[in-house]
Amino acid sequence: MTSLLIKNATILVTMDDHQREIPKVSFIRNGIIEQVGSSADLPQIADEILDLSGHLVLPGLINTHHHFYQTLTRAVPAAQDVNLFNWLKTLYPIWARLNPEDIYISTQTALAELAFSGCTTASDHLYLFPNGARLDDEIAAAMEIGVRIQAARGSMSLGESKGGLPPDSVVDTEENILRDSQRLIETYHDPKPGARVQIVLAPCSPFSVTRELMKQSAKLGREYGVHLHTHLAETEDEEAFCLKKFGYRPVPYMQSLGWVGEDVWFAHAVYVNMEEVKTFARYGCGVAHCPSSNMRLASGIAAGQGIPGCRHQGQPGRGWFSFQ
Repeated sequence: MTSLLIKNATILVTMDDHQREIPKVSFIRNGIIEQVGSSADLPQIADEILDLSGHLVLPGLINTHHHFYQTLTRAVPAAQDVNLFNWLKTLYPIWARLNPEDIYISTQTALAELAFSGCTTASDHLYLFPNGARLDDEIAAAMEIGVRIQAARGSMSLGESKGGLPPDSVVDTEENILRDSQRLIETYHDPKPGARVQIVLAPCSPFSVTRELMKQSAKLGREYGVHLHTHLAETEDEEAFCLKKFGYRPVPYMQSLGWVGEDVWFAHAVYVNMEEVKTFARYGCGVAHCPSSNMRLASGIAAGQGIPGCRHQGQPGRGWFSFQ
């Protein structure tokens, strides 16, 4: 095992529950922070020693929801100044032409940007796989960059012909989705703390996947002990879609499918009421609040901010809130 001693830093900011700021040093072994404290309390010898006099030391930031592949299409003129559904309909035909190299390059671009911002762990939601693209392409690129990744095996199975939003050209069958999800977990998922790669099962959204795929994804994820993720309650259009097609608002719809629990986190959660926030609290669900995306599409503000009993942690461009 290799070890790293950081010494003489002006301040080490712990970001722990007590918001401690410790002068001088920390000690890291094999990539895991083993101790923090003053010089007198830590080992004096390590495989590598860094003298960070005059520096501040912060924990790596964590990005809890991203779409790396979308770095390639964020300046498409026709997708400016539109709401979510129209933004998606504009870009789906472009995304349908992506290939494995595009997934690889976009991953490296996104992770390099995140690394320069101080991010060391990112969760990415890749939910369409055209022209032979696979989540493996993203994982290979992430391993080269060195940022830890939760690679979310997204999916879309509810095309326009079945009443969904995405065109049929970017959806897949439930059988293929579940088969590939299992393959990815068995190939890449590392459950240990500090893992470089973990797999998440992440059907895209209520308006792009079937009830059965949501249920079977949750069943498979819990068999293997991996986390579950999806977009939820992002816009009023989504709320109207869920009420018309499923007879539920988005959060109760997730409850009906078994998609609540400490192993679940949702992206956005803008259009949730107080009872639904209490549902998140009761089951221990997490939420990535995505303020930059919500502002870009004028979707609104995540409902958890400012609610009593809600502990919120923001990250640059992304964030998380949980409930006590």
